[in-house]
Amino acid sequence: MQFTANLSLLFTELPLLQRFKAAKNSGFSAVEIQFPYEETPETLQAELVNNGLKLILFNVAAGDFLQGGEGLAAVPEKAQAFKQALAQTVEYINILKPEAVNVLPGCCHDSDRIDTYLSIFKSNLSLAVTTFAPLGVKTVFEAINTYDMPGFIIHSGKQMLEIMDELGQPDLFMQYDIYHMQRMGENVAGFIRLNGNKIGHIQFADCPGRGQPGTGDIDFIEVFSAISESGYSGWVGAEYRPVSSTLESLDWLDHSNNCQ
Repeated sequence: MQFTANLSLLFTELPLLQRFKAAKNSGFSAVEIQFPYEETPETLQAELVNNGLKLILFNVAAGDFLQGGEGLAAVPEKAQAFKQALAQTVEYINILKPEAVNVLPGCCHDSDRIDTYLSIFKSNLSLAVTTFAPLGVKTVFEAINTYDMPGFIIHSGKQMLEIMDELGQPDLFMQYDIYHMQRMGENVAGFIRLNGNKIGHIQFADCPGRGQPGTGDIDFIEVFSAISESGYSGWVGAEYRPVSSTLESLDWLDHSNNCQ
């Protein structure tokens, strides 16, 4: 397996632009960022080049999502804002050359509108695929647990599979987040073993707490073995909140026989 450092959650002891060097010095050869838009793509690319790193993944902008809002991708009234976010993403893709871009489904805070939100999301997800595929970039989307994010419209591996089957687009994949699906009670290792070829990116944190491996209940020996056995050939993103400092949280990386 190949591991990436998620610079939105790791090395937050440092400003964003200093986290690239910290990740390289800690043994990572690639990184991911949730939302890179506080910096220009040229600035980010310079840090990647200077530190010999590859940027694997980032998200399409999601509006008010991190502030407790519904986001952009499923809200009928935000169609234009989502298209603008896609255009911004293309600007970053053209310079940063990621392997995948994640489209966050977002939340629906009015249960009477959930069917409409799901329909809008699938339409916008399809639009993202047709926008990014010609650039050589996979489109991924993820399920998030409804304990941390009440109202999140996609919250299981089963839902993601159903959407992929419905849309039938070869450049569309799941982003499978081990923490979120464990939080929802899913058999994470079993799901990955069965569906590795349909997953475009994997992220992990321990559960509960979303700390580094060893701080919760997940058997990461089993989970990492499942990833290796599944045929999944992509990157595996460390997207956890270190319980202490980031450097002190990296024992799992130092002792992983799978780490490059």
